[in-house]
Amino acid sequence: MWREARKSKTRIIAVVAVVLVLAAGVTFVFRGTVAARDADKEKAVRDALMQSATGFERNDLAMLNRVYANDESVTIFESGYANYGWTDYRDHHLVPEMKEFKNTKYTLSDIKVKISGNTAWATYKYALKGDVKDRKIDVNGLGTVVLEERAGRWLIVHTHTSAPRRPPAAAASPTPKG
Repeated sequence: MWREARKSKTRIIAVVAVVLVLAAGVTFVFRGTVAARDADKEKAVRDALMQSATGFERNDLAMLNRVYANDESVTIFESGYANYGWTDYRDHHLVPEMKEFKNTKYTLSDIKVKISGNTAWATYKYALKGDVKDRKIDVNGLGTVVLEERAGRWLIVHTHTSAPRRPPAAAASPTPKG
């Protein structure tokens, strides 16, 4: 009887060990799957941001239409001005600005993405260069963007950008004292 009890304990321990190993494996696979899914989402958010920059740089309104929510949920805050809704932003800000810019270079860097459910937000640095009429534009600034995942696509619903004010040319260079 003692031997049978010992065999039963050994079997129970073996079964428990197998269950624990399987549970650990499932947990590892599940965590790996979640991490991969999160990485895919972050990549999709970054891609949407890069497409918005490329679309502006290339005057590609079709590309911009694909990465912005095409509805009234869009809000844009830029340099102290606000646009409410995609149509307002597109027609009264974006298209006129793109028409004025020539030789445009718009780059994003230092992008930091956070995702919660179907909402993502990111902060970034930007550099915008180009020719506008008879002057050259060379601006560096900061931005925040909010995106929503809709039907499997990340769409921009809000941006807020700012650039430091440059001092007037006369104040930028100190006058020599003599």
